[in-house]
Amino acid sequence: MGIKLKIAMALAAVLWAALSASGQIRRKIIIDEDAMGPGGTDLNAILLLIQSRETDPLGITVVTGDGWRDEEVAHALRLLEIIGRTDIHVYPGATFPLVRDREGTLRWEKLYGKVAYMGAWFSPAPGWHYHGPFVVPPLEEGNPVTKPSSEDAAHFMIRMVQRYPHQVTIFAGGPLTDVALAMALDPKFAELSKELVVMGGSLNPQTRDEEFRLNPQREFNFWFDPEAAHKVLTGDWPKITDTPVDISVKTRETAAMVKEIGEAHTPAAQYVSKYAQPGGFMWDELAADAWLDPKIITRKETLYLDVNIDHGADYGNTLAWRPGANPGLGERLVNVEMDLDRRRFDRDFIRLMTRPTPKPRHH
Repeated sequence: MGIKLKIAMALAAVLWAALSASGQIRRKIIIDEDAMGPGGTDLNAILLLIQSRETDPLGITVVTGDGWRDEEVAHALRLLEIIGRTDIHVYPGATFPLVRDREGTLRWEKLYGKVAYMGAWFSPAPGWHYHGPFVVPPLEEGNPVTKPSSEDAAHFMIRMVQRYPHQVTIFAGGPLTDVALAMALDPKFAELSKELVVMGGSLNPQTRDEEFRLNPQREFNFWFDPEAAHKVLTGDWPKITDTPVDISVKTRETAAMVKEIGEAHTPAAQYVSKYAQPGGFMWDELAADAWLDPKIITRKETLYLDVNIDHGADYGNTLAWRPGANPGLGERLVNVEMDLDRRRFDRDFIRLMTRPTPKPRHH
């Protein structure tokens, strides 16, 4: 390499760093979520990624998971209205998993036992009643007046990574159906992305929570669409980072945090405090903040991950191997987050949720 080329590359690197530090270059991200709300982990994660001055949210794609897609789309649209960011478009994704369905799962339960949490397929709490996939009930926070995009999630994702090759992070906070569909439509999708950030999977969480105590490898996002998770985890991604149950259960949204956030009078802070769920694990918020602020993660493991797609008792369970122990059937190495600086994470959450929302940007 010639001396002039070396100097030019060094100057380009310095310029890029300076522009990034000044906020002129922001990290491009597509936020793929099962956006059940109001409030809660799904919408809080979306909000965190919008509240950061470092991000350039290209769009929000919505997949059925904690709730049905159409209701989740409405919650996402209403959130964007409340915080004044309707410039960020919402793209409806998959209504149903690739293979698994509600009726088949109810039959599966008769063979292998009850599942603690089934998301859109049952009523998990008083006041949250089961309804069909295309029903949008009146929303607690008010129904949106803005409309979702006519473009579907998978085609939007593909269009963005083709427009910005190797620059777009795919943040997947729900079941991986949308991402798997994008990969099926465009075999180059994964390798054209910058990285994949996932909240999902469970290895050996140390918790007395009844969802995991006797079934430690069953985690909802992977379990709800095992075939999609398998396809995604065996894709040609430049980098995969995973936030599993093991670290998520070390977080809690506390009443003190909610109170402090509520003392700020920004629309975002008021939304978070009004619809807070104190005592809950901060699943997706942790995955989002670990991407924004990697220093909150104090321990990682590099593991091969996959999902059991045999339709037996362990269907949908997380599979994990240390390097050298994996079967070599297409698994990819994953950076698995295992421990965190809880105080730093809590401070990040409060800081981001109480600051003014960044102004709209146009692409």
